[in-house]
Amino acid sequence: MDQFSQDELAARLQAEVEVSGEGVSRAVVVPKEQLLAVMEKLLREPDFAFDMLSDLTSVDRKDAGFEVVYQLFSLKHLCDLRVKTRTAAEEAQVPTVTGIWPGADWMEREVFDLMGVTFAGHPNMTRLLLPDEFEGHPLRKDFKLQPRA
Repeated sequence: MDQFSQDELAARLQAEVEVSGEGVSRAVVVPKEQLLAVMEKLLREPDFAFDMLSDLTSVDRKDAGFEVVYQLFSLKHLCDLRVKTRTAAEEAQVPTVTGIWPGADWMEREVFDLMGVTFAGHPNMTRLLLPDEFEGHPLRKDFKLQPRA
């Protein structure tokens, strides 16, 4: 992906993309409204062919909301790509990518469970690691630890 400039990527993906960081920290930032279309192109276009979602996580940016981070890998080109999208803390929702990469199922549920970010259209948006009666999302920066009894 280093061979494409930000303008070239935006044109090829037909989306408003921003390239941030350098080297291994380089990421393509996509508006959440365009996330699914961009992810489809990254999977299906032969020049990209990112056929593997190797990781999905989230970052709490406090007042700036949440970033959802997707780590993609292309078996054809033997390269990886980090894609980020942002959502406001009040909404904390992005579209699910399970229709593109079914393996995102548990990764999205883990992000929901620990960070409270929901994935619109997910087939089973339920807790994965914590009990159903657990209150809150422990990886959020505003999560208050309870004293031990």
